[in-house]
Amino acid sequence: MKIILKPGLSALALCAALAPAHAQETTYTMYGTPGLVEMPTARSARDGEIIASYSHWNLQQKTSFTFQLTPRLSGTFRYSGIDERSGPGTDGTFDRSFDLRYRLLDETDTLPAVAIGIQDFMGTGLLSSEYVVATKAVTKSIDVTAGLGWGRFASRGGFTNPLGALDALFETRPSLDFGEGGKPSTDQYFRGDAAVFGGIDYRYSEKFSFQLEYSSDGYELESDRGTIDVKSPFNVGMIYRPYPNLAFNLAFLQGSEIAGAVTVALNPNTRLVPSTDVRAPRPLAAIGSNPDAALSWQSAVTDQSDIAKEFRRTGLRLIAYDVSGSEARISFSNARYRSDAQAMGRAVRILTHHLPDEVTTIVAQPTRNGIPLSSARFARADLEAQEIRADGANTLRARSTILDAAGQAPSNTVATDDPRFMWGVLPYLQLLVFNGNEPVQADVGVSLTTSYKIQPNLVIDGTFRQSILGPRELADVRVGQSSADYPPVRTSGRYYGIDGRPTINKLTLTHYGRPGENLYSRVSAGYLERMFGGISGEVLWKPVDSRLALGAELNYVAQREEDMLFSFQDYDTLTGHLSAYYDFENGFLGQVDVGRYLAGDWGATVSLDREFENGWKVGAYFTLTDMPFEDFGEGSFDKGIRLTVPVDYFLGSPSRREISTNLNSLSRDGGARVNVDGRLYGFVRDGHTAGKMGDTWGRFWQ
Repeated sequence: MKIILKPGLSALALCAALAPAHAQETTYTMYGTPGLVEMPTARSARDGEIIASYSHWNLQQKTSFTFQLTPRLSGTFRYSGIDERSGPGTDGTFDRSFDLRYRLLDETDTLPAVAIGIQDFMGTGLLSSEYVVATKAVTKSIDVTAGLGWGRFASRGGFTNPLGALDALFETRPSLDFGEGGKPSTDQYFRGDAAVFGGIDYRYSEKFSFQLEYSSDGYELESDRGTIDVKSPFNVGMIYRPYPNLAFNLAFLQGSEIAGAVTVALNPNTRLVPSTDVRAPRPLAAIGSNPDAALSWQSAVTDQSDIAKEFRRTGLRLIAYDVSGSEARISFSNARYRSDAQAMGRAVRILTHHLPDEVTTIVAQPTRNGIPLSSARFARADLEAQEIRADGANTLRARSTILDAAGQAPSNTVATDDPRFMWGVLPYLQLLVFNGNEPVQADVGVSLTTSYKIQPNLVIDGTFRQSILGPRELADVRVGQSSADYPPVRTSGRYYGIDGRPTINKLTLTHYGRPGENLYSRVSAGYLERMFGGISGEVLWKPVDSRLALGAELNYVAQREEDMLFSFQDYDTLTGHLSAYYDFENGFLGQVDVGRYLAGDWGATVSLDREFENGWKVGAYFTLTDMPFEDFGEGSFDKGIRLTVPVDYFLGSPSRREISTNLNSLSRDGGARVNVDGRLYGFVRDGHTAGKMGDTWGRFWQ
């Protein structure tokens, strides 16, 4: 996995983590999940919360990321380091695991909260366990928890599985044959002996709490191999919260081990830094308030015209216009506001100050990458009537018409003196996380980014890098072995750019188009990514008011040489996918891609993301292809978690910039796609009513 941070962002993220954003009532275990010391509770984090945790004791370290996907459902990705895996003096190992938990019942005055969970449900089984747990607050300061565990959580004090009354199969837990790992072990779930666990959480104050638990995890394997001395079934812990979303854990485990952990929680629903650099929008101008407004259009509008200057001051750009009779039509681009609805509201208000009185209808078209995304038609009287009403945005939307914008662009282009060529030089920090047996590696250097706009929808983009400090030895960047039956389309990535010389990470010519109604197109050619170059074409069908979108992509690419300059190797391939996208509302986005991947394998990728109105996005994906698990290698198939963080969440000033990263197990050859920038769906739905513009329409008057 790779994370790329621009200067200052890592420090801002750290400051944000330390800032008092909200109360953290839920406590977290050494596994990074809601619970006591090691045993789970039925508590849940707040909806949307993201929790990062690191724990360390004796010969074990666990790094965990937990996301509260819905108010009841959460998932955890964990990366564990286990030293002396087979006993004192032996080698260690690194293990990846996923958890799921669901809160079945909410707590009431008389009944406890109840949750069910599966830990390490598709890994190697080192932490494999299942549980049902209940938690009840008996006072404002004391929670009591009791639960029933299976698997690892039944390795102490186990008894015959009560589920055996339903089916005798539940009484026996078969031996785990995880093979390459990464597959759901469905024949293990809630099977074999069960055991009771429980404990008490005492909140002494807002900053201190204490836990006492009876653990049903006997650490049988570790005890048998002599890596832990188990003396007691009781664990005790203390949690200190210097800030509401930062916690330090200290615990005494199994009567013999001292453990520590740090937990940071962020909630995308809560802005850490209040908006400090957002100018209030200019009020709407009523008809008749400016008798000289018609003079604005007597000559061609240029970049130096008053209306164009006012657009720029607002963070927008007036691209084209038509003012004829009773209708005014504009197209504009938005480089500042995350919501195109907010940008449209500001564009319309600016326009009213420059329109003749006879104009009674305004048509506004947001554009991205030089192509129009939608066309919103407003009656000027409706704008005046709804500007200061409490529910004015929603009422205005109901009275307006928003349609596809293909073939409806205004005819008068605003002349501009903006430079076509832009460039910038910044240092970069690239982190390689969970990379084979190297938990964290870093590459530090200088990045040159360039962009040349031949036309608004025809752009040459380049990214060039010079590494200054980074891994130079192959053993340090191991990402897994390739299969002899498939080309090393990703596992050979260890060889790329490690010699410390300048590299061309990307150099492409991209054209965006509107071939027809509800249709969008992209063609990219050049060095598409660090490992492949060629030509990539894409077509997307996405009506403005449809939550369904369909796409097709075709790529002909060749593998680049390892120096990441101009030459190619002798491997080339044709890949392509048919894609279906669906917006489930409430921020949930689903996507299915079916087709041929870089190594020649055929299959499908399924993903689900949750997007928040402020730009945060958290999702998970998996890919299954006809490549056998044995050929894929450790992990069996490609899967992971992806995260997008908006920069303005930390800065407090409006910005469309964001940082994206993937958390995955290993970079393998199976299920690998070309990494092409500028794919259509992400920005097209930004300007649609059945999309981000519709989801954030409440910001129209902001």
